[in-house]
Amino acid sequence: MDFWAYTASGFAVGAIVGVTGVGGGSLMTPLLVLVFGVSPTTAVGTDLLYAALTKSGGAWVHAARGGVDWNLVRLLASGSIPASILTIAAIHYLAVDTEALGYVITHSLGAALILTALSIIFRDKIRVWADKRLGFGSSGAPAYWVVITGATLGLLVTVSSVGAGAVGVTALMLLAPALPTSRIVGSDIAHAVPLTLVAGLGHASTGSVDWLLLASLLVGSLPGIWVGSHISHRLPERALRGLLATLLVLVGGRLAL
Repeated sequence: MDFWAYTASGFAVGAIVGVTGVGGGSLMTPLLVLVFGVSPTTAVGTDLLYAALTKSGGAWVHAARGGVDWNLVRLLASGSIPASILTIAAIHYLAVDTEALGYVITHSLGAALILTALSIIFRDKIRVWADKRLGFGSSGAPAYWVVITGATLGLLVTVSSVGAGAVGVTALMLLAPALPTSRIVGSDIAHAVPLTLVAGLGHASTGSVDWLLLASLLVGSLPGIWVGSHISHRLPERALRGLLATLLVLVGGRLAL
C-alpha cells in the first residue's frame, strides 16, 4: 500500500517539476515529513538521491542542446561540493544528536521553502534590483561571487534538500544577467546533479536513506516528469508558479513554526 502511495506522490511531484521546472525537493521532502511521517533526516537524504537521479535526464537533454554553461557549473560546484562535504562531515563526526538534527532540519526546511517561494514570486523584481544595485552587466559576476553562491547553495541543499531549483535559478539570473533563461535553467539543473548526488551519498553513509522509498518514488517520478514536460506548453505557467509559491509558503510556515 505504501509503495503505491509513494509512487503516486512521485508521479505528482515529477509532473509538477516537468511543468514548472521547480518543486522537486521543495515539495517531496515536506510531503514525506508531513504526510507520510518519514523522519526529517531520512526524508532529506532520500530526496537528495531522488533529485540527483531524476535531474540527470534533464541535464543530459539540456547539455545535448548546448543549453549548459559549463564554466558557470564548474564555478558553482567548486563552492557547493566542498560545502556539502564539510556539512556532512560536521554532522557525522560531531555526532550530532538525531533528535536535535531533526529539529534543525525541519526548521531549516521551513525557511528554505519560504525562500524558494519568494524566489519564484519576486524573480523578475529581484533581477531588476540586482541589475541596478550590483551592475554585473553583460560580463556577469566575478568568479568569486559564483563560488560563494555555490557554497551557500551547498550548505542549504545538504541540510534541507531544498534550494537547488528555484533559489539556484534566481541566483544565476543575478550572477549572469546576460545569459539566456534556457541556459540558466540548463546550467542550474546540471549543477544540481553532482551537488545532490554528493549530498545524498553523504547522507547515505550515515544511514539516512530509505532505499525502498527511493525506488518507489522513482517509479512514479520518471514518467511524471515526462508527462509534465509534454503538457507544460499547454498550461499557464505564471498561474502554476503562483500556486506553487503559495503552497510552499503555507508548508514552509507550518514546518518553521
